[in-house]
Amino acid sequence: MFKGITLAAAMTLAAGAATAQTTLIHGEAGPNRGARAAALQWYADQVAERSGGDVKIDIQWGGALFKANASVAGISDGVADMGSVIAVYYPQEMAGYGIADLPMNNPDAWVGMRATDEFMRSNAAMVQSLANQNLVYVGTWTTSQVNIGCKDTAIRTAEDVENLKVRGVGAYGKVFGELGANMVRMSIYDAYQGLDTGLIDCSQGYTYAVAALKQDEVMTSYTKLNWGQVGGLGIFINKDSYDALSADQQKVLMEVGSDMVDEYGAKNTAANEKALAQMTEKGVEIIDLPEAERAKLIGKGEQFIDAWVETANKSGLPGEDMLAEYKGLIAKWTAKRDADGYPWASN
Repeated sequence: MFKGITLAAAMTLAAGAATAQTTLIHGEAGPNRGARAAALQWYADQVAERSGGDVKIDIQWGGALFKANASVAGISDGVADMGSVIAVYYPQEMAGYGIADLPMNNPDAWVGMRATDEFMRSNAAMVQSLANQNLVYVGTWTTSQVNIGCKDTAIRTAEDVENLKVRGVGAYGKVFGELGANMVRMSIYDAYQGLDTGLIDCSQGYTYAVAALKQDEVMTSYTKLNWGQVGGLGIFINKDSYDALSADQQKVLMEVGSDMVDEYGAKNTAANEKALAQMTEKGVEIIDLPEAERAKLIGKGEQFIDAWVETANKSGLPGEDMLAEYKGLIAKWTAKRDADGYPWASN
């Protein structure tokens, strides 16, 4: 059986020592640049440091092991010990994790990540669903706010997407479709070429990713929707590989995974600010969607929250209970932020 082979093959004797170093292979579909890539590298570096060199994570960038739409099978089957998963590519397998992708009217990246991280670790149905797929959750990121960038056109009202060719995913993309956009199936990693060649007019995007993927070279406008975020984006490990680790090794992986939320929150905030400044320098028009137009998006999104509950129920998950818990966690971490501020601000 293929599962677990990667970990077994990666156990190498540390030079001059009698103990073995565990090397975990991590598959990542994206390039080694941008805030999320920096946070992933931070994760790997911290695991090595906190384990005293006992655990090493070897990141394979740019889809070298599997593309984004093959990551769940790649991790579950042991092509890699661990890897990055984007939930929107797996509406059934990752139905539970997809709760973090819903248009909840929560554009705060750190609040979303903290709520998602606690939910993924503590919700018994979620943990069991992953175990059934030979997966264990480790840590989460977020795209931060869902925005939209265009070439030779601009989104100033919700209705402006009508008849435009738009790349979008998840519930946010479906809302654009409801508003009359012609939706185009395309990876975010192909959006540069799509915009450049006219295959698409606009792409659902995330500020730091626009800069990381150099899409600001082909965009002429970028509209900040202040709507919500895609948070079903994180690190998972093959359960066989995880179970083969010692308790101390498991503890390190999980503690660093939790701490990564604060690290990435700081990096993401700084990267978003830098990317907006860079877009402005390149002549990209930055537009803030008016509050009345934002309300239209939120209203259109409600039906997809209801649809998620139905999907979760059909997948054997307690959809209503999970949604109530997740909303409660958003409220909890919003209150925490309001009371104490962001952790990196105090540091």
